[in-house]
Amino acid sequence: MVTTDEEEKTGVICLTKPLSLDGDSEFDYRAPNLIKRVLSLFKNVRPGSDLSRLQLSPLFNLPKSHLQCFGESVYCVGNDLLGRCNKGESPQERFTAVVSWSISILRPMIFGIAPYNPILGETHHVSRGNLNVLLEQVSHHPPVTALHGTDEKENLEMIWCQHPTPQFYGTSVETEVHGKRQLKLLNHRETYEMNSPKLLIKFLPLPWVDWVGENRIQCHETGLEAELYYGSSSFFGLRGNPRTVKGKIFDSTSFELLYEIDGQWDRTVKMKDVNSGKETVIYNAKEAISGLKAPMVTDQKGVWPSESALIWGILSQAILGKDWSKAREAKKAVEEKQRELLRERESRGETWVPNHFTVTHSKEGGWDCSPIQKWVPSAPISVPL
Repeated sequence: MVTTDEEEKTGVICLTKPLSLDGDSEFDYRAPNLIKRVLSLFKNVRPGSDLSRLQLSPLFNLPKSHLQCFGESVYCVGNDLLGRCNKGESPQERFTAVVSWSISILRPMIFGIAPYNPILGETHHVSRGNLNVLLEQVSHHPPVTALHGTDEKENLEMIWCQHPTPQFYGTSVETEVHGKRQLKLLNHRETYEMNSPKLLIKFLPLPWVDWVGENRIQCHETGLEAELYYGSSSFFGLRGNPRTVKGKIFDSTSFELLYEIDGQWDRTVKMKDVNSGKETVIYNAKEAISGLKAPMVTDQKGVWPSESALIWGILSQAILGKDWSKAREAKKAVEEKQRELLRERESRGETWVPNHFTVTHSKEGGWDCSPIQKWVPSAPISVPL
C-alpha cells in the first residue's frame, strides 16, 4: 500500500495481494453471522433478478475492484505459464500449454464478499516483466470490462471483453461471464479463443463458491479444440471432491480424441494421451497461484487519475483498517462523483467514449472490443518476479 505526505492532494494508492489458494491471504475477511448478512441483501430481490446494479455495503467488499481481480488473473502467477504457450515446438504442445494457462486464470473466491463494481472509465495498468496489461471499464450499466495484454519480447497478445451478469435464484447466485477471450501467439500466427465458466455462490445447505460449467478453447488455424467442464462432484455440497475439472482435447477437423483431462484446479490437473496411455501433470496450483505477491508502485507520478487502486484507495485502506464509518463515506464519495459526471455529460449532450478501446455491441454478438494501441506501454505499477 502506498501513501504520500500530500495524501489529500494525490489520494491513496492501495494495492493488496491477489486472490490465491485458500488460507493464503494476508487478511481475515470472515465475519460473524455472514450468511444472515448476505441473505439480508436479497430480501427484496426476486429470483431471476439481475444483481449487477445491487449496491453493497463495504462490509461485503474486498479491498479492490473487479478490474483488479480480472487483471490479477493474468499478471499474477507463480510461474511463466503464459511464456510456455509460445515455446511449444508443435501445435499440440502449444495448445496444451494454453489449456494449462487457462486453468491458472481461475482463482478461489471468498464466500460472502465481492470486489467493487468499477466506475465508467476506470483503468488498471500493471506490468510483470515484459508483459504489460491494461484494463478499462468501457460500460457501467451493464458492466463491461476490456483487457489488452502484450509482450513484445514473446510477441504475444491478449484481448478480452467481459460482461458478467449475476442473477439471484433464491438459495444461490449464478454469474455468467459473457464475452470473448483471445490469446494470440503472433510468431506462430495462431489465435486461441475461449470463454469463461460460471461463478456459482450457494447459500444452503452449506455456504460455498465455485467455478462451474463449460469452458471451450479453440484454435482455428490448427483445428485443435478443448472442452473443459468445471464443477463439484459433491452431493448438495456435503461431500465429494470440489473444484473438479474434466475434459478432452481433440482435432475438430477429424474429431480424433487426443487427450483426456482430469483433476482439481486448486490442486493438480493431469492429461492422459489416449493413444499411449501416458499421464502428465499439466497444472500444479501450488506452483501457479500460491504465495502470490501484491503489485508495487514503481512510478507514482506516472499513475493515471483513472487508476483503480487510486480511485478506490481510501475505501480499500478503510476496509483493511476495519474503519467502516470511513469506508462508507469513501464509497459514497466515489459513487456521487460518478453520478455528477454523468449529469454533466447529459447536460452537454455528450456520450462517453473509452480512451483505450473501440467498443461495439449488437444483440446477436454481444459486446466486443479492440485496443486502440498495438502494444501496451510499460506501467507505473509492476509485479515483483
